[in-house]
This record gives sequence, C-alpha cells and structure tokens, in this order.
Amino acid sequence: MKQGKALYFEQMDNLTGKAVYRLQIVEASAHRVVFKVENVSTMRYYLLPVLHSGELQSMYFLDRESDKIWRCYGIVRTGKNANGMIAGNERSAINRAIAYYRYLVGIPTTQEPPGAR
Repeated sequence: MKQGKALYFEQMDNLTGKAVYRLQIVEASAHRVVFKVENVSTMRYYLLPVLHSGELQSMYFLDRESDKIWRCYGIVRTGKNANGMIAGNERSAINRAIAYYRYLVGIPTTQEPPGAR
C-alpha cells in the first residue's frame, strides 16, 4: 500500500450484498495514517439501487498518541441522491464502527457480542 495508489476490494454485506470499493492512502507516516474508501459498484437492497458509484464515502484517521496507543476516528457520508431506505439504521452504523475498531486492534469479531442489537 502506497500513498496515492488506489486499491480495490470486494466486500460482502448482510444488507446490500457484494460491492466493490476503492481504498486510497491519503497520508502515511510513523505517527499518522489517513485513508479513504468509496464504493465503486452500485449497492442494492432487495434488488433496488440504494447507493450508486461514489455515493458512499468514508475517511479514517489513525494518529499515534504514544508507543503503544493509537487514536482512530472516521467520517462517513452518503451522496445527496442516496436512496432513503438506507437512512435511520443506527445499530448498523454502531456495529460497523465497532467491527473496524476490533479489526484494527486485533480483537476477533466472534469473541464479543455486537455493540448494538
């Protein structure tokens, strides 16, 4: 992974099925990593398009606080033309944030219950 280079991956989601995403490293140093992710393929819910290419964008910031502690935060947004069916699912957003955190710190996702039910 190099700064500025685009990498593509496919992810399976329990709501929208398979989708292709583009990941780019915006900044990388010994004390900070910033990367952005956006959908490349159209995401569907029960065959209906809910997010077209580029309508789901996120940016993540990892900052070193000390030798053993990193701070992580992120921002997610959807395009103005996103389908209203995806709005209002707070539990899904909470569980996704927790899943990213667990992955980054090495906690197995099967070890603990979901953050929101």
